[in-house]
Amino acid sequence: MDEATWTDTLSFRLGALGALIADQYAEALAIHDVKPKHVGLLGVLDKGLASSQLEIAKLMRVAPSLVVSLADHLEAMGAIERLRDPADRRRQILSLTRKGHRLLADCTAKARALDEELAAGLTASQRTALSEALDRLAASYGLPVSAKPGAGPAPR
Repeated sequence: MDEATWTDTLSFRLGALGALIADQYAEALAIHDVKPKHVGLLGVLDKGLASSQLEIAKLMRVAPSLVVSLADHLEAMGAIERLRDPADRRRQILSLTRKGHRLLADCTAKARALDEELAAGLTASQRTALSEALDRLAASYGLPVSAKPGAGPAPR
């Protein structure tokens, strides 16, 4: 009989770690008055992956109403602007402002600092292996992957 328990499953371990890390990241972002999903929206715009609220919702796998709420908050902060699509007046195109680019850079710096803390006990080869494994898993679900192979926190 298999002696494995639920704590041995990849699903549990990734889920539990993900929840803890998401909470830590959200706490780090609080100083900027944003949450991880705000950063996700900024990242989508920065990479040019989508520009309309509906396209962004599909890409982020969230309800369009959530994208509207996120965009309202970011627009009020001056991080994004909404423009009517000249080809379809019903559609709004979102774009980053200079303040939005700075906010994304600040949030990315917070994530990198958290990465360093999380991976502090890993060797360089373990960090590379972890990054590559996460990229493969993410790609299999159609999620974004690292821009650089083996990307992740730099070894100490």
